[in-house]
Amino acid sequence: MADAAFAVPGPQRARSRYASNPAIREVASVRALVLAISLAFFVIFLLLPLIAVFVEALRRGWAVYLAALVEPDAVSAIKLTLLTAAIAVPLNLIFGLAAAWAIAKFEFRGKSFLITLIDLPFSVSPVIAGLIYVLVFGAQGWFGPWLADQGIKIIFAVPGIVLATVFVTVPFVARELIPLMQAQGTEEEEAALTLGASGWQMFRRVTLPNIKWALLYGVILCNARAMGEFGAVSVVSGHIRGLTNTMPLHVEILYNEYQFAAAFAVASLLALLALVTLALKTYIEWQVTRHTSGREGDHT
Repeated sequence: MADAAFAVPGPQRARSRYASNPAIREVASVRALVLAISLAFFVIFLLLPLIAVFVEALRRGWAVYLAALVEPDAVSAIKLTLLTAAIAVPLNLIFGLAAAWAIAKFEFRGKSFLITLIDLPFSVSPVIAGLIYVLVFGAQGWFGPWLADQGIKIIFAVPGIVLATVFVTVPFVARELIPLMQAQGTEEEEAALTLGASGWQMFRRVTLPNIKWALLYGVILCNARAMGEFGAVSVVSGHIRGLTNTMPLHVEILYNEYQFAAAFAVASLLALLALVTLALKTYIEWQVTRHTSGREGDHT
């Protein structure tokens, strides 16, 4: 009988132990429960609303959908959104790269304060951020009368929208680069300087190749937030139709006017942006993982 017990194949013995071990069965059941809850949350709160946007946008057919997108106010909102992102993203790219370089490579007074300032937009409501710009640059603000005398308009105009967007998107590039550059250290840059490289050569040939994927990742997140920002832009824009409405603001106006098909049509463009951002994010994460694995393999 003992020989017969030992004659049971390995996989069958493993299944027998699994079936007889209550701890293993409990862990498996907990894992299945957590997975089911996660999938249900994903479907109910993320997938279904996304599907609903496209269903409602196309409910009345392609003709109505396309007409909503080529309507003059919609075209103006799309152009303003693209213009705002085209200005805000490069500014944050330059700032984020410079701030990350300073924080990761140098020691200086106020370093912790600079990190706190970079994180400030994460802790301040976008509406409050917009209100700050109104208090500073508005008609009754600190610089409002002087700006009016100079014929410069910031609030309820494109400059105010750009400033508010820059503020809320400040952390994205810097926060992606800082931990990576800190982990990389300064050995490679010091070696390049020792070999006679200039500052620009060191940055272009040593630093930039090591951070390019994280830099691109931060730029993509910054662009997505810039195009989808609502709270801060809503405060400083004035909701002037055809002039200061971005895509999110235009969607709100259409929805409040019960133009549901047009509202969902414009919203579908923002949803497509989110899907493209997700795809690019996944690709960059894959590239970062492959690059990291390759570097670890070279070291070994």
